[in-house]
Amino acid sequence: MTAEPVDPLGRTEELLARLNERREHLERLAGADELDGEAAVDVLGELAELAKEIESELNRARALADAGA
Repeated sequence: MTAEPVDPLGRTEELLARLNERREHLERLAGADELDGEAAVDVLGELAELAKEIESELNRARALADAGA
């Protein structure tokens, strides 16, 4: 059984949806009566990781496009 190649643009869309979800969570944390600093830092770390994954997938999509051109 071989794994199907993942479409980098489709993967990027999934990651962007997750990034937006986590960003909204951070906004809710910021708007709370008492700011949970530790939770906010955790979400910021998640946002940074998602941004790196998005960049990687976009680079992969660009490389595939260049290879096909």
